[in-house]
Amino acid sequence: MDPLKLLLLDNDPDTLHFLENQFRRKNDEIHICENPSGLVHFFGKDLPDVVILAAEWTDNTTEILDLLKKEWEDLPVIFVSRHGSVPDVVQAMKKGARDYFLKPLDETGIEKSVLQAAKDSRLLRKVNQLQELHERRGQFDGLIGVSYTMQRIYRMIESVARGDATVMVTGESGVGKELVAQAVHRRSLRRKNPFVAVNCANIPASLLESELFGHERGAFTGADRRRIGCCEAAHTGTLFLDEICEMCPELQVKLLRFLEERKLRPLGGNRLVEVDCRVICATNRDPLVEIREGRLREDLYYRIAVIPLEVPPLRERKDDIPILAMKFLEDFSTKYEKYFYDFSADAMERLMEYGWPGNVRELKNTIEQIVALNTGSQVLQRFLPDRLRDATPRPKVQYIASEDDGGNGVRKILRLHELEKQAILQALKICHGNIGEASRKLGLGQATLYRKIKKYGLRE
Repeated sequence: MDPLKLLLLDNDPDTLHFLENQFRRKNDEIHICENPSGLVHFFGKDLPDVVILAAEWTDNTTEILDLLKKEWEDLPVIFVSRHGSVPDVVQAMKKGARDYFLKPLDETGIEKSVLQAAKDSRLLRKVNQLQELHERRGQFDGLIGVSYTMQRIYRMIESVARGDATVMVTGESGVGKELVAQAVHRRSLRRKNPFVAVNCANIPASLLESELFGHERGAFTGADRRRIGCCEAAHTGTLFLDEICEMCPELQVKLLRFLEERKLRPLGGNRLVEVDCRVICATNRDPLVEIREGRLREDLYYRIAVIPLEVPPLRERKDDIPILAMKFLEDFSTKYEKYFYDFSADAMERLMEYGWPGNVRELKNTIEQIVALNTGSQVLQRFLPDRLRDATPRPKVQYIASEDDGGNGVRKILRLHELEKQAILQALKICHGNIGEASRKLGLGQATLYRKIKKYGLRE
């Protein structure tokens, strides 16, 4: 273990001399505060690994414990006392002291306690840092995912949003192409202006031109008033054209002209309307195949695919399934006034094994179905639709934490969820099973800690 940083709150020369000799010989960093009035000078500095607090240091040790926990919530405090008054010890332990020793201190006992406390403290801090990073990276302007591919998409969106180049988003149905377009818009300088979405597959070809470019009164039967099209409505903002390959070739010519000139002529009109908007297109088809088959004009493709952005299917980013499933579970539990808070291990395994041909949309609809049709606190395997329960499980991969390489030169890596599990186990041990105290030390709400305890099977 790296050198420790210890803070000693004591004014007993014998104890201080003993502790200095015990730890300074190992190059540990020792700070001594002999008077409570000097404690404030240590606040705001680097967090020590362990604090050793003497009961005789002040008239009210519990107030000092409260102060320490307020300043350094996750800090392990070891309580030492010359007299060992039972009420004082009990009160100190209730206030969050990690361990208790009588003076004169036992060399082996105090060293073992300090080293373990420092190890646990560093582990908890690392877990908190990883959780914050995990949560921060997990969501991005409506998109959810922690996988490498999603992190790459987030970086691309950040870069693309700065300019006005036309973006072509490709990917299977249900992967969230419109969410990507919205994220680009919200990150751009046009974010305060309109975002107008048009699904070219949902509008009949005879009406799509009017939908895009608008029409004047009397332009065709039933046109009893002037109508502003979506292109003009997106002025100063962003126009999103979904399923662009569904647009008929004749209309593709007019769209190409609009993209090149940034001017449009409404149906039945004589005037040209200038429009300043960014255009983002999307398709669930392979554009190059569509070009070969004659359904997509090649010149239009190269005009709209200035920046191509491909969103991978859910089956290629399985690491995102748990975070997506939990987000949908929370949302639909609120919507349907249910009390689901987690998935059982076998239920989550089935979610991970399934191929999700409908991608994120299918996962979202599946979770809504589960919540709507069932009641409970945890989603069990029997709640899943038949197609998920029948999915063939793949062999499990074991991830084992190890301090050494076993002689083969390969370090074994502890996965994030295993690191979290170990931190919770240590916190429960430190707090003697006190959920409230453990949740405070871990920086979690009690309900969240209960959920994670059940998730990892740490209690019956």
